[in-house]
Amino acid sequence: MRRHRLFVTGASGSGTTTLGRTLASLHAVPHADVDDYLWLPTSPPYTHKRPVEERLALMHAVFVPGDSWILSGSLRSWGDSVIEKVDGVVFLTLDPRTRMGRLMSRQVVRYGDTIERGGINEVTHHDFLDWARDYDNTPLAGGRREKDERWLARLSCPVLRLNSAEPVARLVAEVTDWLGSEVTAGDRRP
Repeated sequence: MRRHRLFVTGASGSGTTTLGRTLASLHAVPHADVDDYLWLPTSPPYTHKRPVEERLALMHAVFVPGDSWILSGSLRSWGDSVIEKVDGVVFLTLDPRTRMGRLMSRQVVRYGDTIERGGINEVTHHDFLDWARDYDNTPLAGGRREKDERWLARLSCPVLRLNSAEPVARLVAEVTDWLGSEVTAGDRRP
């Protein structure tokens, strides 16, 4: 892969981290997930966010200066200084039922029986699934999917939209082809 800074985004459970890690491994470039910078290390995890200024400072100190990398997650509403360094964005979509099934499977693997009735993570688990389900179930103006669409439309870099129901190998091939054509047609960002 030529030098690129790529951002892979989409709803939780759409496969952004899987695609990002796979692409990074294939092309021997660093990968990070936004959650690595967004959340403070806690037990249970994902309960306390870093302040925006701290997460951005950490990203700009540790990850963003690299010549080539792949970042996955969500930066909408707070990560413009990172997006300014991106050469292209891959936006993954997925049928909501399939996406929620993936999330449920992931939750079981991560937390086991602690998410079951009476478990220590039961409430957090249900709150997370409600939040994730709401991504596609908010048809009114201002819903998260609609906000993502408006945000993507304002980006100055190329955006590739993919349905992540496709096998990861096919998604990787499509992104790799796109990186070789569309993204390289534009000027490299500083």
